[in-house]
Amino acid sequence: MKVLLLEDVYKLGRAGEVKKVAPGYARNYLMPQGLAVLATPGAMKQAGRIKKQGEIKRAKVNQELGGVAEQLEGKRFTFAAKASETRRLYGSINAQMIAEVVSEEIGLEVTARQIESQPLRMLGKHTVAVRLTVDLIPQIEIIVHREGESPESALEEEEKEALKAEEALAEILEEEQAELEEQEAASAEGEQTAEAELPEESEEDAEEDHQA
Repeated sequence: MKVLLLEDVYKLGRAGEVKKVAPGYARNYLMPQGLAVLATPGAMKQAGRIKKQGEIKRAKVNQELGGVAEQLEGKRFTFAAKASETRRLYGSINAQMIAEVVSEEIGLEVTARQIESQPLRMLGKHTVAVRLTVDLIPQIEIIVHREGESPESALEEEEKEALKAEEALAEILEEEQAELEEQEAASAEGEQTAEAELPEESEEDAEEDHQA
């Protein structure tokens, strides 16, 4: 189904553009929300006007929220949570929880839909995008730490785990390299043995070959 976008729709398109979408998506979300209409010949006559209006509105909103985006870019938010010895949370930090702390920080309402993140289920640092507009998508840091411990402790624990993983990987690579070298050495030794076992040509045979 082809629709004409009346508003900017994240990851789909901008106002005035025609997009092909699933019928269910159009009927259940885009049209009821006033974000799009069917791309009929009559609607298409309005595409140019809708696009111009969209550009004006987008520029205005981007200007208004530009300072907010700068304020959020790289901002760190911390959450305390219960977690197992494997650093996995008993529960999760979801988009709604993140939206609430971001809203409080900037003094503007940010919805869970604007938080580009799956539920966070591990201790440590996570990078999350906040979609203010289709153009302004600052990234923030979410630090999830154990209850009763500091955020820094979660980062230190994460670094230790990463170091262990690197050391384990290096050990595996060393073992694979050693095994490869052994195989190459065995192959070379086998070739040398095979060459040594070949019968040597006698002087008489060589003379006969020469006369022939």
